[in-house]
Amino acid sequence: MRVLVSVDMEGVAGVVAGDDVRPGHAEYERNRGYMTAEASAAVRGVLAYDADATVLVADSHADFRNLLPHELDRRCTLLRGKPRAYGMLAGLGDDVDAVLFVGYHGRAGTACSVLAHTVSGASIAAVRCDGRELGETGLNAALAAHHGAAPVLVAGDDTVAREAEDVVPGIHAVTVKWAHGGTAAANLHPDEACDRIEATVPTALADRANVRPPRFDGPVDLEVDLHGPGMTERALLVPGVERRGPRTLGYTAPDLPTAHGLVSLFAVLATAG
Repeated sequence: MRVLVSVDMEGVAGVVAGDDVRPGHAEYERNRGYMTAEASAAVRGVLAYDADATVLVADSHADFRNLLPHELDRRCTLLRGKPRAYGMLAGLGDDVDAVLFVGYHGRAGTACSVLAHTVSGASIAAVRCDGRELGETGLNAALAAHHGAAPVLVAGDDTVAREAEDVVPGIHAVTVKWAHGGTAAANLHPDEACDRIEATVPTALADRANVRPPRFDGPVDLEVDLHGPGMTERALLVPGVERRGPRTLGYTAPDLPTAHGLVSLFAVLATAG
């Protein structure tokens, strides 16, 4: 078995505010340890299910250089740094059987959700594929499904748990904190959060045949709403991209991986200096 663990930071137990996930701040340095511990818990869970599994861990927050390599479970392979193909799902291919989302958060616009955003809080207000709004969980679940990998587990706050259960029926959700607002939450102790992740992973892997992720098997009509009209200008230089509203970009992608990559490209172009 080959399993990919995508690890973000905003959904980690104990994390509630911007400075908690922003390099250069004291809170961030501590929370890197919590992030690494939750990643290791997921690795342990995979290997408890299949001792011979190959586990890839993709550092998936900010510049993808957050996990502490020396503290990560040594039985996995760490994918670190950017740019890289598939971004948060670096390492995904047709040989991956299952994907785990750890430290994930609600999509942009989610009410009372800790640090909710989609790809880039600085630029993206919403993403729609064939008219269906998706956050990072939905986009990444669809990309995993495109390659035949089952997105079996998400860990984060209660809002991403509800979002995941709606967009990916059958997924297992581990709630490690309960949002009291955009920058406040009731959190499990970090050790308890890790114990729950580790304990749930084997069950999630065993149930992978029951997961029903969103699928986009043909061309995908992609729409991305940006925060301001001026953010669209560089993206409109990309052949095939059109303006569908004052701050909405549209593109007919040949497949889901192309649409997934364009979302990240639009985010970069929208904030380029």
